[in-house]
Amino acid sequence: MYPVKLAAYAAQSSKSRGRVHPEPFKDDRLMFERDRDRIIHCAAFRRLEYKTQVFVNHEGDYYRTRLTHSLEVAQIARGIARALNLNLDLVEALSLAHDLGHTPFGHTGEEVLNRLMQGFGGFEHNQQSLRIVDLLEERYPNFNGLNLSWETREGIIKHSSDYDKAGTSAITEFEPAERATLEAQIIDLADEIAYNNHDIDDGLKAGYIKLKDLAQVDLWQTTFCKVSAKFPLIDEKRQILQTISYLIGDLIHDLVATTDINLAAANIRSLDDLRRQPQKMAAFSVTMQQKNRELKKFLYHNLYRHHKVELMRVKAEHFLTLLFESYIKNPTLLPRAHQEKFDEHGRERVICDYIASMTDRFAQDEYKKLYEPFERA
Repeated sequence: MYPVKLAAYAAQSSKSRGRVHPEPFKDDRLMFERDRDRIIHCAAFRRLEYKTQVFVNHEGDYYRTRLTHSLEVAQIARGIARALNLNLDLVEALSLAHDLGHTPFGHTGEEVLNRLMQGFGGFEHNQQSLRIVDLLEERYPNFNGLNLSWETREGIIKHSSDYDKAGTSAITEFEPAERATLEAQIIDLADEIAYNNHDIDDGLKAGYIKLKDLAQVDLWQTTFCKVSAKFPLIDEKRQILQTISYLIGDLIHDLVATTDINLAAANIRSLDDLRRQPQKMAAFSVTMQQKNRELKKFLYHNLYRHHKVELMRVKAEHFLTLLFESYIKNPTLLPRAHQEKFDEHGRERVICDYIASMTDRFAQDEYKKLYEPFERA
């Protein structure tokens, strides 16, 4: 249920800077509500179902994908936004859009495409998300893209703490000297809460990390013991899942409390006040930041660099590099609709867009068609 009244510093649909293309609308949905709905129905959002989070889709039906991750981020971000009386529609739109630009095979795909696109503008997934909603989606009669509001588009490119890395051309339109809305600021932190906790769940399920090793991580072990004391008779599986649930709750509570303190200390009384701040207002406490860093360090060494994850990473580098090189040498391998965009956008960028849009399994199938002699074309 929406708060009775939004906070004075919240984004409001009625005060939006609007859309690039004027449109006649068939109903009276609010600005950010319509943005959210357009994102949910776009092709790039559906493709997230078969894009890697940590585990490639064929490794099992249990593990998170980019789609389920995005839904978890939205759920967490809504909880934070409700506690802070922010605009829930804008928060949900940004949560669901924040990974639209991700490549197949997770961050490996992003690193490969960025390397291959040096000299042609590089590749960065926030910038690609904006490119998708501004240009690459083709649904409407009078324009390309989704024609989202200025605030949603701003949040897509600015939600990350290092949004300036998205490239000067991408950020110029969105007042780079101004701080993003608080709705956008919480997305990066909701993202962190989601992936840290669901990666623990997936890592334990896969057997790549062990409970005895996690016991060394203070944030995990403190919460695990709290759950054990509250539910002494539950089995290990339920205790793990309850620990993750309580941990998410603790992180949300810390984030909301710290953000409230920051807003009060800076005397934030309007969205304009917020935009003038030199630092983000949304943040974890210093203590929680330290505990989070310890958890992230553990996951990096024990899960993300596990030899089986590394094996898939090396395979993915090989798949995507060969696909890119093959398309550069033989651009007629691309569907004709993509070839027709070469003159407008450049051959390399169109090929990059095409590969970035692929799901894991589509990329693997394309590789087989090109390099396995008995595979049907």
